Order: sequence, then structure tokens, then C-alpha cells
Amino acid sequence: MKKYTIGIDFGTLSGRCLLTDVETGEETATSVLEYKYKVMSETLPDGTRLGVDWHLQYPGDYLDVLRITIRDVIKQAGIRTEQVIGIGIDTTGCTMLPIKKDGTPLCFLEKWKGSPNAYVKLWKHHAAQPYADKMTEAALARNEKFIQRYGGKISSEWMFPKVWQVLDESPEIYKDTDAFLEVTDWIVMQLTGKLIRNSCAAGAKACWHKQDGYPSSDYFKALDPRLEHVIEEKFWGPVQSIGTRAGVLTKTSAELTGLPEGTPVAVGHFDAHGATVGAKVTGPGRMLIMMGTSSCHELMCTEEKMVPGICGYVEDGIVPGYFGYEAGQSCVGDHFAWLTENFLPASYEKAANEQGIHIYEYLNKLAAKKKVGETGLLALDWWNGNRSVLVDGSLSGMMLGFTLNTRIEDMYRTLIEATAFGTKKIIETFVEYEIPVDEIIVAGGIAQKNPFMMQIYADVTGRPIRIAGSRQNAALSSCIWGALAAGKESGGYDSVDEAAERMGNLQDKTYFPNAENKKEYDRLYREYELVHDYFGRGQNDVMKRLKKRMNQCIRETEEK
Repeated sequence: MKKYTIGIDFGTLSGRCLLTDVETGEETATSVLEYKYKVMSETLPDGTRLGVDWHLQYPGDYLDVLRITIRDVIKQAGIRTEQVIGIGIDTTGCTMLPIKKDGTPLCFLEKWKGSPNAYVKLWKHHAAQPYADKMTEAALARNEKFIQRYGGKISSEWMFPKVWQVLDESPEIYKDTDAFLEVTDWIVMQLTGKLIRNSCAAGAKACWHKQDGYPSSDYFKALDPRLEHVIEEKFWGPVQSIGTRAGVLTKTSAELTGLPEGTPVAVGHFDAHGATVGAKVTGPGRMLIMMGTSSCHELMCTEEKMVPGICGYVEDGIVPGYFGYEAGQSCVGDHFAWLTENFLPASYEKAANEQGIHIYEYLNKLAAKKKVGETGLLALDWWNGNRSVLVDGSLSGMMLGFTLNTRIEDMYRTLIEATAFGTKKIIETFVEYEIPVDEIIVAGGIAQKNPFMMQIYADVTGRPIRIAGSRQNAALSSCIWGALAAGKESGGYDSVDEAAERMGNLQDKTYFPNAENKKEYDRLYREYELVHDYFGRGQNDVMKRLKKRMNQCIRETEEK
């Protein structure tokens, strides 16, 4: 009998389940389930209002994905459940939730259903920015060693700012919480009955180090005396490397998923970090960009290096045996959705429909007619704050150079260029600190459907761009980790290189930089750098002042 693994990618808006042939890497069946509650940024299900920069999710949506999509791919493929030899799980991050000791989320409890701090805080929940700022300030003042591993800044997207927000705003919820857990670890806990913290998440988002562990209790006490024992009290459970087995399906989870009890389950990981293997990236020199609503940049190195402004690095955090480095951009696909949802003229939509093409394809055709710099526009890609290299969620987006001749295709092209410039800034920072970036592999639907954008990325970065072959690269990578959890004896693999080579998928097509375009983009990039540093490095904090006033007005309106 053929053997298969299942990989489930829990994204921002949906869960994607993939069934893959272990021997050939053939993607046999796919099932996608949109979350019922999606992203809660205005109200809870009961109507409770949320504050500014809140982004929550409901964990029951993840259980629905397990219950529905696994059965669906088995049915589509027409295989026996015994042919599935392993399961891998990935999620967004840091996406965390407070739980009871048995794994029950606090928002499942009747008394906390109307309390925002009892719910899942999604990766792009930025309401914890004040706590992140205080954590950074205290770490620098105390010369904490760990802060240097994260580019000198703590992000509001990470674990402990979100935990501190819970404590400060809802101390009763904090007290009732037995553990704060990444969603990827919580899902694995639902499957195996074991609380295991994966090395990828612990290192990248919770300041954990393989040799040094978490930050000291003295540091947490300096932040808030109530946090002194946060590690012992709320972060119990071993940290285990990705690429290993977390456990096997319990009787309860077997009933939930429809798979046999005892099926191996891989240690969880983040969608971007663990997704390198699906694109056959298993070593240094090749950067994987997971591109979607946001972008994550993953890179490996044999040495431990401290790079300012990146999201951090983790030993064994991407592929065991290497130091895995991460950077990112908080707004990429979200830019284009924002533009088309709010500024698209009816005539453009009509023209796209008449030609039978998607609006993005139509905009690509128009934008491609422009020469580099012809739009006269320049943008900063901070619509959702800046993750790298400024690590500041309180920044906002900007576009300058408008005239009465500016058209939406000009704005669209400029936003693409801005995201490419942001990536170039990240690459330059890595290279400056002696972590090479020789080639870029981009994964995600945007990469496969938008050759115009990929060529701009090649021209701006000056590097060849290759595209991950799978449209479900994160889920495919989870299938590979599931095969490693199963092991060779069960029909899987013991070597990550062999598993990635056999099951991974990388397109043959390569986008090479156009020399003339690169020359012009180098000039435009220098302008980008001027504006980037002026608004992002404290020379002019007008963005923060404007955002502060906006938030104040929103709060005043809500209070009425």
C-alpha cells in the first residue's frame, strides 16, 4: 500500500489540509476550511467591543479544521486511514492563548466568554505595543544578553508583551491561566495529550535560548513584580526541536480526526520557519520568503550571529543543526487588498470582467507598461507597522508624490516596489552581518500568480528569484515533518535532506534581474532609504503622533 502523510497549515483566515504521497511527494488531496469567526478585530462573538489594534481568534475554529478537513482529504483520495503514517502541524505566530492545565482554552469557559484577554491573540495583534516598548527599555537598561539576539528590540507580536497585557488588563484571567501556549503547540496538545513547546516558537517569539533558556526571573520582576515567576508558573513543559516526534494520536483525537489511534504527530512549528523544507531549502545561503498577507524571511547559518533589527534566531529553529534566522514584513498582500477594496474605480473592475481576468492581473498589465520611476511615487510598506528592521508596530504607511495624473495602477505598482524595497533592506542587513543571501525562493499564492511582482523583486534585490512549486508550501512542509515523525521504519524518513528532496517541490523557472531596471531601482532605493530612516528612526515621529491621536479619537467614540 502507498503511504501518506497529512500536513495542516493553520493560516490567518483558514486551515489548509494536504495529503501527500510519502515516496513521490505527489499532493494527492487538499481541503480548505475558512474559519467561522475569521479574525475578530472589532467585537467578540457576543458583541463585546475590542480596542484599537486588537486581532483575536476563536480556538474552536482550529478544532473544526481537524474534524472536517482530514476526513475530507481521506475521502477525496479514496484511501484507508491506516495508510496515513504521520501528521505535521504549522500555524501563524506568535499566535497564543491562555489555557487550563488540561488544555481547555479560557475562552471556552462560560465566565470568560465576554473577556477579550481570554481569547487567542493573533500574530498581528499589536495592542501590546506599550508592553513591548517597556520590555525593550528594561532589557537594554539591564544589559540583558537575550535582547541582542533579537536585533535590540522586542516586538508587540511576540509572546511576553501579550502575556503582560493579559496580566495588566485582566489579572483575574492571568491568575486563572495555567499556561500560555502557542496555537501550534496547543493543537499538537489536542492531538497527543502532551504539552510540548516547539523550539521554533520558543526561540523566535518567547526569547528562549537552547543553552540559556528563557530570560531570568530578575528581569521579569523588574518589569512587573507579578511576572517574577511567570516561567515556572505559566511556561512549564519541555522545549523540543522541530523535526522530531511529539507523540501519537490519543483515542479522543482519533475520534476527532477519524485517523487511527497511535498515528505519529510531529512537533509543531510556525508556517514560515518550518516551510523551508517544502521548497527544498535545507541549508545556508538560500532565503525563503513566505509571502501572503504578510511576508516572513527565513535564512540559515552555521554560526551564531547577532543581527540588529531582525526578528531573532533560533538554534534548530528552521532545520535541525543550523541557526535559523527570521525577519519579516507585516503587510504585503494586505496592501493590495486594501487598495482594491477601497480605491478601485468601477471602470477598472468592469474592464477586468470584460477581459475575463482577475483585477490583480488587470492591474499588472497596466502597471507593467510603466518604466521604473515613471509613477513618480514612493511608498513605505508599513500599513501594519514595521516588523524588520525597525521592529515598531506603531509606525504607519505612507505614499508620496501624488499628482492629479496619479492612477490606481501607479499606486499598485508603488506598493509592490515598497514591499520589494523592504525585503532589500532586510537582505542588506543580513549581509552586513556576514549571513549570505545568494538566492531567494518565494512561496505562496502571490509568488505563483504574479510574475510581474516577482520580476520586480529580482530587479530590486539584484538576486535570482525561484518559486516554490506547491501552492500549499506550508502544508507540504508539514507533510514532510510528519514523514520525519513517522521515521523510516514506518515508511517515512530519518533524514530531513532526503525527505525534502523526495517530497519537496521547486519550480524550474527562475527570475533573473534586469540590469537596466536594477540600475534605476538602485537610485529609487536610495530615496526609499532616506524616507525610511527619516520617519522610522526617530528623526520625525509624526506617524506615531498621528496614530496616537487617531486611537484617542476611536477610544472616545467607543466610550460614548
